[in-house]
Amino acid sequence: MNPMNRRGFVAAAAGAAAATVPVNAQASAASPGPTPAGTPSPTHTGGLPYDDLGDFADADRGFVRAYTGGPITTPSGGTAWDPDAYRFLTDATEAPPATVDPSLWRQARLLSRQGLYEVTDRIYQVRGLDLSNMTVVEGDTGIIVIDPLTSAETAAAALGLYRAHRGNRPVKAMIYTHPHVDHFGGCRGVLPDGTDGVPVLAPRGFMEHAVSENVYAGPAMSRRAGYMYGTSLPTDAAGQVGCGLGLAVSTGTIGLIPPTRYIETTGQEVTLDGVRIRFQMTPGTECQEEMNLLLPDLRAVCMAENATHTMHNILTLRGAQVRDAHAWAGYLTESIGLCTDAADVAFASHHWPTWGNENIVALLTRQRDLYGYLHDQTVRLINKGLNGAEIAESLRLPPQLERVWANRGYYGSLSHNVKAVYQRYMGWFDANPAHLWEHPPAEEARRWVETLGGQAAVRERARHYSRRGDLRFAVTLLNHAVFNDPADSRAKRQLAALYVRLGRAAENAVWRNFYLTGAQELLHGAEPVPKPTTGPDLRRALTVGQLIDGLAVRVDGPRAWSLRLAIDWQIGDVYWHLRLANGVLTWTSDASPDPGSGLTMAMTKSQLLTLLAGKGTDGITMRGDDAQLAQLLSVLETPDPGFPVVTP
Repeated sequence: MNPMNRRGFVAAAAGAAAATVPVNAQASAASPGPTPAGTPSPTHTGGLPYDDLGDFADADRGFVRAYTGGPITTPSGGTAWDPDAYRFLTDATEAPPATVDPSLWRQARLLSRQGLYEVTDRIYQVRGLDLSNMTVVEGDTGIIVIDPLTSAETAAAALGLYRAHRGNRPVKAMIYTHPHVDHFGGCRGVLPDGTDGVPVLAPRGFMEHAVSENVYAGPAMSRRAGYMYGTSLPTDAAGQVGCGLGLAVSTGTIGLIPPTRYIETTGQEVTLDGVRIRFQMTPGTECQEEMNLLLPDLRAVCMAENATHTMHNILTLRGAQVRDAHAWAGYLTESIGLCTDAADVAFASHHWPTWGNENIVALLTRQRDLYGYLHDQTVRLINKGLNGAEIAESLRLPPQLERVWANRGYYGSLSHNVKAVYQRYMGWFDANPAHLWEHPPAEEARRWVETLGGQAAVRERARHYSRRGDLRFAVTLLNHAVFNDPADSRAKRQLAALYVRLGRAAENAVWRNFYLTGAQELLHGAEPVPKPTTGPDLRRALTVGQLIDGLAVRVDGPRAWSLRLAIDWQIGDVYWHLRLANGVLTWTSDASPDPGSGLTMAMTKSQLLTLLAGKGTDGITMRGDDAQLAQLLSVLETPDPGFPVVTP
């Protein structure tokens, strides 16, 4: 799909329903309970304090200079980041457009600020050149870089912007606050040649989580991430206006320099280039392994991604392990104690800082109460017999929390966070036997369409509900129509039009991107998936066991039912014993060859990576039946992350 078509998809979808959907219809039907924060409704943001401009003052405070170097390109000539893509937000002075929820428009304008900012004496941030921020702390002889963005190209540009203002100070240390790619992937833009004696600090367990998240379900996560971040949407007021946590994810070169030192415990203190740093470990919060940093001599605290200016995700919609809202609230209580009277500025790896100890404590307290409330009240209602959807429909934050801008659902939402808490405790099944053995989507759709009288009848009933303002049920009906007959272009256009309306009304940026990307796929087919995050550094960081596990989830079980293979990989002094039986690939490892092995392959880790990349067996010594290798490779599926999402 070319850019012109992509830019035209919203208008096409909206026009398709112009005759059937009143312009002034509500985006979602009235429900028995209040509309949860973060759900798509054009009316739920009306009581917010739009006259409070404190966040705008904070977002602009300390501004030094903008990045003016034009698009940041990759070695192959692609664009890793275009700093001008969101100028429509920066230049906007009029009222929010009708195509964007006013609260989300406000958040997007705050995120559109880009450039170098002075946080406090000796601490600078570069914001708006990636999804995340890069923080630079000045030491006695050089600098400490905290969270070097997603891509080497954006990280190098950010560091260059800092050095243009403060001089070519050498990097004396680098810190990863947690193992999400937007907090380490740009490391080679900061340290192009690796550590070379520069310490790299991270929380314990960093490497395991940095590489494992992208191994097993990585292709599916990449596909869903394209929806979540709206990567194929135009960047304008009718399309992608950011993702609530930042504007977008850069698409440059992703690296991973392994840490040289791990932080183990809360209270652990390290001095880097004369800067004292005291750590707080926060596992199970926004990431499985994460840490906050207190700089006591500079009276500053880095909250990593544990306290930002949005409600965060308990379960990210791209897919991940469910996070622990109860633990998150508990660690924020601990943070309040550590920061009270000890910090004058709090900054994070996203958004803008908060100044003043009283304001810092207030931010942490309100975020603590946000996660604590949604956890505790969800569990309370679970124990009253409600399921996740019922709780999400009825639960509302207390007004004193709901009206706080930093608690609004721009990235996470109360609706899907409640369902995540339910999932953590109860799993997918709500105990109703009717939901125990349901048909898969296409089969269920055929039966619903048959019951309702055919495709035309379903489309007409959907028009009926959309006229009533119940877009939620209208899209449910049309989704059945599309899954029953993917060739029904009228149903697809009708559904796309409603997705556009729901997206335009959503306060949550991720929901907006899902709706608008769904509309785009219905009208034009699936767009290419985002660039995978498993670059060479990440692949090298995988253990041999993780590499084998990555093969195991690619085995086509039925095709492998009758195979019995015994292959040993000798890498250094270790033998990895791969066994395929009953369609399952398993492994053990020790220092001894297995005489029962049908094939032994002696190789280096680098040669193994070359083999798994499909580039041959050069340099690998094979003893035994090399046909076993061919048999193993023949039953491995190559993941295709371009699968359809809104059609069967």
